Amino acid sequence: QQQREEAEHRQPQQHPDISLTHHAKHNIKAPLTGFALHTMADKDDKKDLAEGAGGWKKFIFNPGTGQFMGRTASSWALIFLFYLVFYGFLAGLFSFTMWVMLQMLDDYTPKYRDRVSSPGLMIRPKVGSPLEIVFNKSDAKSYEKYVTALDGFLKPYDDLIQARKNILCHPGDYLRQPTNILIKKACQFNRTMLGDCSGANNSSFGYNEGTPCVLVKMNRIIGFEAGAGNNPIINCASKKEPQVDVKYFGSFDKMYYPYYGKKAHVNYSQPLVAVKLMLGTNETNRDLMIECKITGTNLKNDDDRDRFLGRVSFRVHITE
Repeated sequence: QQQREEAEHRQPQQHPDISLTHHAKHNIKAPLTGFALHTMADKDDKKDLAEGAGGWKKFIFNPGTGQFMGRTASSWALIFLFYLVFYGFLAGLFSFTMWVMLQMLDDYTPKYRDRVSSPGLMIRPKVGSPLEIVFNKSDAKSYEKYVTALDGFLKPYDDLIQARKNILCHPGDYLRQPTNILIKKACQFNRTMLGDCSGANNSSFGYNEGTPCVLVKMNRIIGFEAGAGNNPIINCASKKEPQVDVKYFGSFDKMYYPYYGKKAHVNYSQPLVAVKLMLGTNETNRDLMIECKITGTNLKNDDDRDRFLGRVSFRVHITE
């Protein structure tokens, strides 16, 4: 029994440090293996990036096949030729269509003229707000812009200019001209026909006296014979009481119609009617709404949808 105990005592015993060391070896080996795998993955990614860059370069230009962006030079030439023919055909078709349309138009007279059946009215001077005349009759600078605008507008109506460019016509008759004459003649409308509003007797057109002149003109319509046999008449009045005294100069005589267009009627002088507002002291320092209407057989002035058709309204305010 004693011998057996001595034998067991002599057998080597497993020390706990040995097992711990073995376990630590396993723990050290595991992270080393993960690091190696991560390094291999990085190398694979770099390889893929390099292969991808090389693929794009080959797509742009492949030196082996001579292709540019996946096509050979002959393929690109065929595509370019196709689009050149295609867009050339479209351009030719558009040009031909425009040429056919232009052959149907007249350089001197519009093909369709039924949208404007009756002319509108407009006034001069047209300064700033086109339908307002506001000034102080004692201050020349306040109405200088109106005087300058009127004088400049009437320059082409000077008697000498009219005598050189236009002909004397017989009042009361339409000036109808043959269609085979391309350049039409125009009747004289002399500035002196406007009397007190011509600027000859009063270079301020009455603005310095508080009796301003306003020019009324009728819009031009090709081939339109205003009045249909009678001279159109202008009538201006205050839209509210009291009524103002008005003097008229000039006329829309039939001899200035029909109008043949800007290209055919090169020297055409549009007829005018000058309206002189005879305002007294009772009309100063207050707003006056003046409305001018044109009357005639084929002229309209009562269309509520168009306030300029055959009529025009403007505001006058004079101070002193």
